[in-house]
Amino acid sequence: MKAIIQSEFGDADVLSYSEIEIPKIGDAECLIKVAYTSVNYADIKKRIGNKGKGNFPLILGLDTAGTIVEVAPDSPFSIGDRVIAFPKGGSYAEYVSANEKLVFKIPDTLSFEQAAAMPTVSILSYMLLHEIGQVKKTDTIVIHSAAGGVGSMLVQLARLSGVQHIIGTVGKKDKENYVKKLGASIVCTYETFVEEVFKITNNQGAKIIFDSVAGDVTSKSLDCLALYGTLVQFGNSSGKTGLIKTSDVHSSCRNIKGFSLGTTRKHNPLRLAPVAEKVIELFNSKQLSLPIAEIFHLKDAAAAHKLIESRNYEGKVLLKF
Repeated sequence: MKAIIQSEFGDADVLSYSEIEIPKIGDAECLIKVAYTSVNYADIKKRIGNKGKGNFPLILGLDTAGTIVEVAPDSPFSIGDRVIAFPKGGSYAEYVSANEKLVFKIPDTLSFEQAAAMPTVSILSYMLLHEIGQVKKTDTIVIHSAAGGVGSMLVQLARLSGVQHIIGTVGKKDKENYVKKLGASIVCTYETFVEEVFKITNNQGAKIIFDSVAGDVTSKSLDCLALYGTLVQFGNSSGKTGLIKTSDVHSSCRNIKGFSLGTTRKHNPLRLAPVAEKVIELFNSKQLSLPIAEIFHLKDAAAAHKLIESRNYEGKVLLKF
């Protein structure tokens, strides 16, 4: 089969379109013929060596959409089932194997393109909003990197839940219309969001702030987080560490919560199934959707990575097979 192989850390040119063996499945695993896979920012971090160790050669990719072509004995799945999955050993390949606990059926009415766009960003966003942040309709919330994959999904889910005040931040102001169409009340830059939060909350601060950027953005977020508010930290796309002092939280009764979908997939995969069922139905009923920024052929994965790194896109970037 064809796959994108990486043998060293580096820029996008380390990604090599290669021929390798089709993976063999073990107990409680499925083999999936991939239709599309999404490119997530975590792939960039892993490629350059900022996310985990390199067990070379490696295949990048977190999630996939495709059709089951082989199952283990007594599997709850059948050959021909259309599914999304979090595969073992990467998803930039024509075939992937996956643990059955991380495979979820999708209806025939849901396109593979939308299905491939959703697994990581929609399941993560749903858990962040409802389980970690426990957002209420009356809360004023801030969603950083609101034009990205997770940000786009968080804004839509918050709007769908009836949240009245959704503030989205973007790196470039030209993404304002895109984020407002998704459902944000106000869109501002990382330089101006603190001022906007105080303006809209009568100087009280935001109740929940979702931070996947870290670095200076974390410090600024704490500057405008309300008493008893919660900062939900789930990434560091800036590549910098966000600094938090104990005095930032104890006297103000504020919370800082961390969450990782990767950690949850590894240590508590059963937690994902009920969430996957909910978001699949929301996509199938068209209550949620993700704009597709661009679709690249698998062999052009390096170009897809360069687009992600440029940040000159809106929505999801996919690879097709």
